[in-house]
Amino acid sequence: MRQCLTSPDGGYYTSRTTGKDQFGATGDFVTSPEISQIFGELCGIWMVTEWLAQGRTKEGVQIIEVGPGREPSKTPFIFAHEFFDALPIHAFKSVAQHVSPSILETPTGPLPISAGGSQAQKPQWRELVVTPTRPPSILKPKPATEPLSPDFELSVAKASTPPSLLLPNLSARYRALLHRPDSIIEISPESHSYAAEFARRIGGATSSPARASTSPQMEIAKPKPSGGALILDYGPLDTIPTNSLRGIRAHKQVSPFSSPGLVDLSADVDFTGIAEAATAASEGVEVHGPVEQGYWLESIGIRERAQMLCRGIDKEMLSENKGHEKEIRKKQVHQAVERLVERGGGGMGRIYKAMAIIPEGGGRRRPVGFGGSVSM
Repeated sequence: MRQCLTSPDGGYYTSRTTGKDQFGATGDFVTSPEISQIFGELCGIWMVTEWLAQGRTKEGVQIIEVGPGREPSKTPFIFAHEFFDALPIHAFKSVAQHVSPSILETPTGPLPISAGGSQAQKPQWRELVVTPTRPPSILKPKPATEPLSPDFELSVAKASTPPSLLLPNLSARYRALLHRPDSIIEISPESHSYAAEFARRIGGATSSPARASTSPQMEIAKPKPSGGALILDYGPLDTIPTNSLRGIRAHKQVSPFSSPGLVDLSADVDFTGIAEAATAASEGVEVHGPVEQGYWLESIGIRERAQMLCRGIDKEMLSENKGHEKEIRKKQVHQAVERLVERGGGGMGRIYKAMAIIPEGGGRRRPVGFGGSVSM
């Protein structure tokens, strides 16, 4: 995923084609801020409400879009919109391994030394790796009218790999699925790393002297936790993503292995995994959500803001004889809002989720958009 998306030599986001843009109606996909200006405004309002709730700190406040800078600010407010879904994933499948009875070779022939003659089955995680697509069978040729298959596909590794031995053992959620035959899970180690970094910057973190000497960035001393992180992305509310790797081109879902570098790649975000990584990295934070984007936007006031915009349109065009144009613009405002909050089927208000990481407070205060409010 990293190579296809960000390689300096033909990566999806790092290369440009004349007359072609990845974003917008004429590109491959449309993001929430492009659908309505209100989306960005409400994200800004959320940051302000957290700043108010934390005492209106006047010094050291920074609003950080994921990635910039290496020095931790005193009070970072971090915004990550559709960031985690593009981070590389590892996919694993639970495979039952047949264990043959142990054999001892003797001068007179092989001698079974294990008790019983039946074979035991021991499940094992095997990584799903990208391999060249298998050619069609000679005995069953592919119809000429059927589209050509991508050059690559996912296949189960024939043996254990370092990631398959390590990553599925990081959480009890993954380990619990090992004994369910053919279970498939997706894990994004980089997502866990970023979530942990967010938490350390907000809540502070101390490490043992031995660990600090090898990983000095792990230790962030703060007299008091402050700041917050707002994460908006798509994925399940509380389950582990599975079979979610996808390609998007011209607003249609395509094989992620078709036209590398010309297709956007993404995978569902494991929000529970992000929460686990954040709380494990710092004792000074707590996590709220995920909640559906539709609920989050309506809680912060997307409909009220839409009404304000419509009143502004009325006032702007009051002296102009453009009643029809006025109604079209107001309709566009409301249509954009409905698209963002729609919670039926594959609506953006349902498939997108919001999560917040804020200073630990024993659960006494919920942030705005997650069941809480703030006093002005």
